Amino acid sequence: MMAQLKRFTIDPITRIEGHLRIEVDLDPNNVVKDAYSSSGMFRGIELIMQDRDFHDVGLFAQRICGVCTYTHYRVGTEAVEAALGVQIPTDARIVRNLLHASLFLHDHVVHFYQLHGMDWFDVVAALSADPEKAAAVALKYSPTPYNAGAGTFRAVQERVSALVASGELGPFANGYWGNPSYKLTPEQDLIMLSHYLDALAVQRTLAQAMAVFGGKNPHPQSLVVGGVTSIMDIVDPSRVAEFLGKMQSGAQFIQNAYLPDIRMIADAYIQEAKSGEGYGVPDFMSYGAFPLDNIPWPKGAMLFPSGVFNRNTQMVTDLNADQIKEDVTRAWYQGPNEGVYPGEESTIPDYTGYEADGALNRSGKYSWIKAPRYQGLPMETGPLARLLIGRARKDPLIEKAMTDFERSVPRGFSPDEWYSTVGRTAARAVEADIIASQVGAWVDELAANVGQGQTQTYTAPSNTSGEGFRLLDAPRGALGHWIRIENGRVTHYQAVVPSTWNASPRDHKGQMGPYEASLINTRLAVANQPLEVLRTVHSFDPCIGCAVHIVDSKGAEVARFQVDV
Repeated sequence: MMAQLKRFTIDPITRIEGHLRIEVDLDPNNVVKDAYSSSGMFRGIELIMQDRDFHDVGLFAQRICGVCTYTHYRVGTEAVEAALGVQIPTDARIVRNLLHASLFLHDHVVHFYQLHGMDWFDVVAALSADPEKAAAVALKYSPTPYNAGAGTFRAVQERVSALVASGELGPFANGYWGNPSYKLTPEQDLIMLSHYLDALAVQRTLAQAMAVFGGKNPHPQSLVVGGVTSIMDIVDPSRVAEFLGKMQSGAQFIQNAYLPDIRMIADAYIQEAKSGEGYGVPDFMSYGAFPLDNIPWPKGAMLFPSGVFNRNTQMVTDLNADQIKEDVTRAWYQGPNEGVYPGEESTIPDYTGYEADGALNRSGKYSWIKAPRYQGLPMETGPLARLLIGRARKDPLIEKAMTDFERSVPRGFSPDEWYSTVGRTAARAVEADIIASQVGAWVDELAANVGQGQTQTYTAPSNTSGEGFRLLDAPRGALGHWIRIENGRVTHYQAVVPSTWNASPRDHKGQMGPYEASLINTRLAVANQPLEVLRTVHSFDPCIGCAVHIVDSKGAEVARFQVDV
């Protein structure tokens, strides 16, 4: 007789942007046997874009999100440029990459420490650590650990102890402290806690870096169709040096805190990595990131190359954008079961609700997120996909970074161990280090161009009608915007965002999305403390804000929610 499964619902998933619900079924041994991922709010950005002037597309697009603002700004703007056949000048491309680098570093640091870190370290246990021993432990993972003296650690304990004594735990409230799934020692917990606090200052510095060329943060203003407007900053050596200094400050944190902390986690959680906990679908996809020349996608060189990688065959293939479709069989939209190419797709809501008991309708539609598929298959996107594809394409920079990391983990880290929650989390740190290492060269290239009198940053569009798309990776994965423009006005818009790929529901073939697949066979140490589920879902850096939206055209309040925590 089949054992009875117990349904467990987590809604909302905390420490993310947006509104994500996860339902899992546990067997009597607390092992996840089934999983469903659902977003509870409608996204209407495609409808908001209708009949807009094409010059405004980027500005509207970046309001999709409060985190990946710049990526949507850039991709929306470049979709217009693709549709109108605009080629931007080299200096504009470099500045766009520098802005993108500041976003990636900011995003990865915030994600790991503020959004994901407490899935790995126990704040309460850190208070019982020996600061002297913690200082010695930090040296095990870095010869130059970041802000890791015994005095610093003691001060951190006093600061957090005061919070505990006051009863106002703030961001540390309602954690699963003491859960046996935590594997760090109290001293390692203290190192993580200390760097959590350091990261608050570092992320501010990286946001300031974006504002140098972007005008402000989180929603920069310096991109226009045809180039960038920050010419006065580009030709001012003091402004360029200010940007570089802030980015180097971030790079120092990444090299001396972020990467060493990830080594420490990989070391402590190596059994979880070896067992493949959190491994999801076998296929990975990237549109590529950081174009290094002016050759149109996908033929141009990129820091992170595009492609599709299959774990089972270890083969990487070129991307064909025509093979992307969005299946809405299990999403609250109308459309054919086999899906539609985003350049032709319509956004027609078709809300059918929940079961009478409030559970997801598992036999029907159950999410506002669609199910993007490439050649009919679900794809994981994000930093791990970018590294796997880069390594499969024998990119020397990526290969070296991954190999260096594998060798730096005291207990070792094999190539197969990337296919796990630990590996997905480690990939983000390795990627941050790769990007940080390239910023100086891009700044030098820009300065050399300016020194030679090459200061053009804008190409005026000569067309007002056209059709096109832009595919480029955001920090958390593959981002595509498709657009059609007629007489200067938008007549079609479709955005397929990273969290749509990763958080997708099942499709018409019954194939799970990456979140869902990654949770299968996860064992919970404590049934009513789904720490392991949160750890895996958070490792994707979910950002449901860009996958769902709602707006009332008359400006009326749509709904008000109260979440008791």
